[in-house]
Amino acid sequence: MDLQLREHVVVVTGGASGIGYAIAQGFAAEGAGVALWDRSPQVAVAAAEIADRNGVPTKGVSVDVADQASVEAAVRETNLALGPIDHLVHAAAIGSGKFGFPFTNLEPSDWRRSLEVNIMGMVHVAHAVAPAMIERKSGTMVFIASVAGQIGSQTDPPYSATKAANINFAQCLAKDLAGSGIRVNSVCPGMVQTPLNKGVWQAWNNLQPADKRQTYEEWAGDKVRQIVPLGRWQQPADIADMVVFLSSTRAMQVTGQTINVDGGYVMHW
Repeated sequence: MDLQLREHVVVVTGGASGIGYAIAQGFAAEGAGVALWDRSPQVAVAAAEIADRNGVPTKGVSVDVADQASVEAAVRETNLALGPIDHLVHAAAIGSGKFGFPFTNLEPSDWRRSLEVNIMGMVHVAHAVAPAMIERKSGTMVFIASVAGQIGSQTDPPYSATKAANINFAQCLAKDLAGSGIRVNSVCPGMVQTPLNKGVWQAWNNLQPADKRQTYEEWAGDKVRQIVPLGRWQQPADIADMVVFLSSTRAMQVTGQTINVDGGYVMHW
């Protein structure tokens, strides 16, 4: 299936690792040029790997999405290196780093960084990228949310609440931008083995008595079997496939939607 993305320019925030890296690779495989935006010092290496593997132009940009000036500078750098941005995928996010059940395990101060990165980061990238898309009357945005934002996951309330905000703001954007021919959707991963997911396990495990502790593999395996009807982990490439499709003309009538790639997890709830 030709997704007609060749020579398009794509920005992927959080693109240096995990789901973001898989998404960047997915677009590059379709012939798109990709800018990876990330705080990681490995962002330039990740961009070079994708360029070598796929023969497309890439650019690694060091950016903190919680800093509006940093995001605006990243837009300018991307435009100079690759050209106008056709597609935005916002995958950058963090958890609180603590086990949040009950929520009183956390202090209000434990929320601040998640709010800054996960909510204001989304606001910053939308404000920075939208004006040029509006001027050209074309473009797509996909925001990586989470099933946690739909079910009120208790393991990390700050993360869960910010993912709900991502879904809601994406719907606002979809309504605002539809008249300019810009489509906006959210994709919600379920159980994906990423550093963030492993951090949730570690925060939980640190609170357990010695006889209750499990390895990450034991904890993850039990959780998947209990709550995912298909009974298996989702992979970063599974998320990437949906994101690339939603950004293509094959999904030209899809906007304002929240798509779960979760093995049936939310259905189970």
